[in-house]
Amino acid sequence: MNDHDPALQRLIDQVHAARADGRHFDIRGGGTKSFYGEPAQGEPLHLRELSGISSYEPSELVVTARAGTPLAELEAALAERGQCLPFEPPHFMAGGTVGGMVAAGLSGPSRASVGAVRDYVLGASMLNGKGEVLSFGGQVMKNVAGYDVSRLLAGSMGTLGVILEVSLKVLPIAPATATLRFQMEQVAALDQLNLWGGQPLPLNASAWWDGTLLVRLRGALAAVQAAMVSMGGDVIEPALASPFWDGLRHHTDEYFTKAHAAVNGGTVSLWRVSLPPTAKPLILPGEQLIEWHGAQRWLCTSASGAKVREAALRAGGHATLFMSQHKQAGVFAPLKAPLDRIHRELKKSFDPDAVFNRGRLYPEL
Repeated sequence: MNDHDPALQRLIDQVHAARADGRHFDIRGGGTKSFYGEPAQGEPLHLRELSGISSYEPSELVVTARAGTPLAELEAALAERGQCLPFEPPHFMAGGTVGGMVAAGLSGPSRASVGAVRDYVLGASMLNGKGEVLSFGGQVMKNVAGYDVSRLLAGSMGTLGVILEVSLKVLPIAPATATLRFQMEQVAALDQLNLWGGQPLPLNASAWWDGTLLVRLRGALAAVQAAMVSMGGDVIEPALASPFWDGLRHHTDEYFTKAHAAVNGGTVSLWRVSLPPTAKPLILPGEQLIEWHGAQRWLCTSASGAKVREAALRAGGHATLFMSQHKQAGVFAPLKAPLDRIHRELKKSFDPDAVFNRGRLYPEL
């Protein structure tokens, strides 16, 4: 990124002024994920000016974009060349940005099969809390040596600094896709997903809710066709399947619209529970939707945070309070002492005066 960019210089000046005055910033891209995480402290720091695709090499499967670039714009440019962000980052609503995508670290339905956001971050530049521009990683995987700080930014929620620009690995759009539907209860669905997971099948995404399991296959045409024959089930027409998977990705399908309405009513909370795929069903009140072949379980419940986290821990995972009117339980699972120390040291190293997104991950950080 050009160090003489006027937009970048304005950001640097704002950081120096905030440091001198003891002020804090709430980093803003498109604002589409403002509901997620703890409430950030400070005045808005807008990144809309840091927009645009800096470079794109389709033959190298690499794209570099500035943080304020609309996510829809980036994905449209990739689609024109038959490529995509395979981890399907959720938009939730119009206006999401590339920087927000990396900072939130959220992935869509295909995450269990293709990897997470951080797996596709090749390099990044950032503005730390001292007003310094730092660059990490590169534009090809072989440039990554040692611990890659650029991937550390994925899921950091802006607490380490302002993401200025990122280089991402992209992939060709799969030549074939099919969606199969099965009627089965939760235990049977989890057992079946684990059975399929041990077979050479082109599984890409899955979703179970209210007695129905949907499985998406992606890959070479021959592999998808062979899997359709061996797995059985009802084939869902693409005209119906695509809107479903898009709705699951962006939280606009029936489960999430109902959950969001209930959360806004103040009676329940929406939890995102990460578990081993082989974990048994969570015995908690409320409606559950299961993704990622059993590894991600959405729970819309009135149960207390303590009960949800206890159940998640007992099952070998952890729970995140994804959306709620009441965040007294804390959004993210409490850290064990060694991890807590690492988080604090990282924050101190990159942003010693807590200029950026103070409290967004944990109230005290």
